[in-house]
Amino acid sequence: MPETAPVIEARNLTRSFGGFVAVNNVDIKISAGTIHALIGPNGAGKSTLFNLLTKFLSPSSGQIFFKNRDITRMAPADIARLGLVRSFQISSVFPHLSAHENVRVSLQARERETFSFWKSDRCLKRFNDEASALLDSVGLADKARSKASELSYGRKRALELATTLALQPEVLLLDEPMAGMGTEDIGRTAALIRRVGEGRTVLMVEHNLGVVADLSDRITVLRRGEVIAEGSYVEVSSNSEVRKAYMGGAHA
Repeated sequence: MPETAPVIEARNLTRSFGGFVAVNNVDIKISAGTIHALIGPNGAGKSTLFNLLTKFLSPSSGQIFFKNRDITRMAPADIARLGLVRSFQISSVFPHLSAHENVRVSLQARERETFSFWKSDRCLKRFNDEASALLDSVGLADKARSKASELSYGRKRALELATTLALQPEVLLLDEPMAGMGTEDIGRTAALIRRVGEGRTVLMVEHNLGVVADLSDRITVLRRGEVIAEGSYVEVSSNSEVRKAYMGGAHA
């Protein structure tokens, strides 16, 4: 796939914790309209880099840009309003609300009606059709009335993705979307990410290399806080430094 202009770019990004350098002088570009994966052995710094790019950590030095705008000092809520929306590794839906109500809360938040769930149901009906459409888009139309706590783990993650999509992200930021899933849920979720990723940019940290190979247009491989390879799955999997990093059975 030909390289396009970066929607996210980091320059000389570094993060230290005391005397430990978790991310060391990293340059990375995330091209618009691609699915870009961050992988690496345990302790490689991929989660720290992801937290920096999504603004849940502040860098010790370096800069982060979104469409050429410096967002280095911006808060996560502010970048979410720009269109960078993060889905968490641990499901963060409201367990005692129905799937439909969960999505509706996100739609209300998008329009800055944070407390409108206290309003009468009649006032909230304008969100119903869009909430239903979002549930349908992630394969949960038949679970609209089910409480989130009643859903399987994989279906909860699908619901979380629907609540994320309700915020109309331009860039979808996924933190280990397959974590804790069985084979059937992994296949369903991978297909879902491919579908909702159409027309969007997706940045994800993912342990499952089969999923990475299947979904990713571009992959950045980290080791000890530094980028050691970048390219397609074929390119990075044949890289001698990557092979060395994964020797001994370490996982991404």
